[in-house]
Amino acid sequence: MVACVKIVVQVKLLPEAGQVAVLRSTLRTVNEAACWVSAVAFERGVPREYELRKHTYAELKARGLGAQAAQHVIKKTRDAYTTLAANIRAGNLGKPGSKRRVKAESKPIVFRPQAAQPYDDRCLSWQLDQQTVSIWTIAGRLKDVRFVGSADALIMLREHRRGETDLIERDGVFYLIAVCEIPEKPRNENPASFVGVDLGIVNIATTSTGYRAAGRGLDRHRKRQLDLRKKLQSKGTKAAKRLLKKRNRREARHAANINHIVSKTIVSTAERTGQGIALEELTGLRDRVRLRKDQRQQLHSWGFHQLAAFIEYKARRAGVPLVYVDPAYTSQRCSQCGHLERGNRVDQATFVCRACGVTLHADDNASHNIARKGETVWTTGRQSRVPAPV
Repeated sequence: MVACVKIVVQVKLLPEAGQVAVLRSTLRTVNEAACWVSAVAFERGVPREYELRKHTYAELKARGLGAQAAQHVIKKTRDAYTTLAANIRAGNLGKPGSKRRVKAESKPIVFRPQAAQPYDDRCLSWQLDQQTVSIWTIAGRLKDVRFVGSADALIMLREHRRGETDLIERDGVFYLIAVCEIPEKPRNENPASFVGVDLGIVNIATTSTGYRAAGRGLDRHRKRQLDLRKKLQSKGTKAAKRLLKKRNRREARHAANINHIVSKTIVSTAERTGQGIALEELTGLRDRVRLRKDQRQQLHSWGFHQLAAFIEYKARRAGVPLVYVDPAYTSQRCSQCGHLERGNRVDQATFVCRACGVTLHADDNASHNIARKGETVWTTGRQSRVPAPV
């Protein structure tokens, strides 16, 4: 069986006025039903999906949901509790007894009225040549609902779409988010060397091949967005609130776009040169890094994990081996002679080895150390921490 990378493709629906009301009503109905199923699950100690179905299926049918829609509501609810349990085990909601964890464990999961509803091919069919879909609603089947997407998205849907598609409403606009499975290239088992990637705030990413993605532009963009939000919030008028809503998530989209560009550059370089990629292990990054107060907002707002995830799935698609390494002391060790001393790091940008006297940009030095650690991880046969393909 060929391993595949799962990628989501988003297209925008262009429903007519009457279709908008039906789609909105459908989402609200299924999410109200999901909230009810969640309450039942919580009351009964979150049973398995099959048992939960016995307690809820008949009522969901009575509420006007079709057979497949009812099954998806039950599965969506059970999956939400599975995710919650996984987050608790991983410590993402704090330690036992913490306020956030107690709040999450003490009441049923609630679904927003616009939350995503999954559809399978029996509930939703694509007409890609006409760029329309036929979709189940509580008012019956809606046919010839138009959608638009990029040329790449349409090709991806035609060639690789598999599994479920989610319907979601965001700021009054409906989207379909489809899962596509892209076959992986055979992994290069004999990389010539490794590209070390040092992640940071001043420079988003610095590689041992000389590529550096500066963070100045993103910082300026964030500052402009923050200043604009403050001005609009201080006005408090209806027009200001409309503009705030319109600009919602713009910063996140901008940062994600930069992460895509950076990750594509890194992976394409490794693929072209026959190298692997070594990334820093990011677990506990926010806890172990010590920063000035004015830098903390930058650390907590930048998507380090998102960038790593983008590099990871692009590497799998390209057949580029990727390993995670312990970043300890990579900023203090000389990449030329190996001398380790805290005083080697003169300031944020400058590294001067007190043993051999070499002077390097601090991020360049760290990236070379990460590359060397990546080679060690690979040659010693240590298992990569990249999740295995599903």
